[in-house]
Amino acid sequence: MKPKLCIVVPCYNEEEALAITSKTLLELLGNLILKNKIDESSILCFVDDGSRDATWEIIKDLSQKNKNIHGIKFSTNFGHQNALLAGLLNTKDKSDCIVTIDADLQDDANVIEEMLDKFNEGNEIVYGVRNNRSSDSIFKRFTAQFFYKLMSAMKVKTVYNHADYRLASKRVLNEFARFNEVNLFLRGIFPSLGFKSANVYYKRSERVAGETKYPLKKMIEFAWNGITSFSIYPLRLIFFLGLIIFFLSFLLIIWAFLPVFQGEAVRGWASTVIPLFFFGGLQMICLGIIGEYAGKIYKEIKARPRFIIEEEI
Repeated sequence: MKPKLCIVVPCYNEEEALAITSKTLLELLGNLILKNKIDESSILCFVDDGSRDATWEIIKDLSQKNKNIHGIKFSTNFGHQNALLAGLLNTKDKSDCIVTIDADLQDDANVIEEMLDKFNEGNEIVYGVRNNRSSDSIFKRFTAQFFYKLMSAMKVKTVYNHADYRLASKRVLNEFARFNEVNLFLRGIFPSLGFKSANVYYKRSERVAGETKYPLKKMIEFAWNGITSFSIYPLRLIFFLGLIIFFLSFLLIIWAFLPVFQGEAVRGWASTVIPLFFFGGLQMICLGIIGEYAGKIYKEIKARPRFIIEEEI
């Protein structure tokens, strides 16, 4: 039996890219149907994450011209992860497997066929993994590698060089739907589900059109959210840091009183001000980390909706 495939595409201000993206993905669906790899009722679902340009008007127009194109419009911008979430939850009962891919098509859509082959071999999750980062700047390459190594050190399960380009089966998504947390980090959730998985490898390309929606600030926020959503290691680090400073304080006491034993004048300013600034700064950092976790608890307790759908076509 041929599986029914859904391709979920989150969009935020992607009016320049949508024409190319929709054409590419519809041609892909058509070819897969001709090869008898997917059912004819397979769909392409665009999720408009509160775009401020003509993204939704384009999606509506595309949907009117092609019955295989569906659209979901948020009432405002809820973020990339929530856009993916909405697409997954709203199409999981209409398909046998779902592939998520960004609208910029930097991820090679042609490997979706390989993902389907892996799925038919019995894999419930298939990760799209970059085979190199030659197209990245030196800075982005370094920060990306540091991020994955840091996540590994924090005992967070992730797939190295994998973003949010993946195939997930209906069975996986039914289990995924039970995760009700507000602080989403999908790259950590899917590997933690534990189903049989496989990787497909591809070379990342330049955007087909438009500008990136993930500047450095958003990338840092995303990385920090991933760490604090899946690991308590930063809190444990505070504890061990406190122990280290506790023992170092004895050395500071010796250093402060050593001139007295030598018959010299006590340099009171240095011995007072240096520890004051050091411990004051350290306390602010520790309180900030604790506050981050407290803030996440606050968001979870409020249990506000993770997204609001204004319109669906």
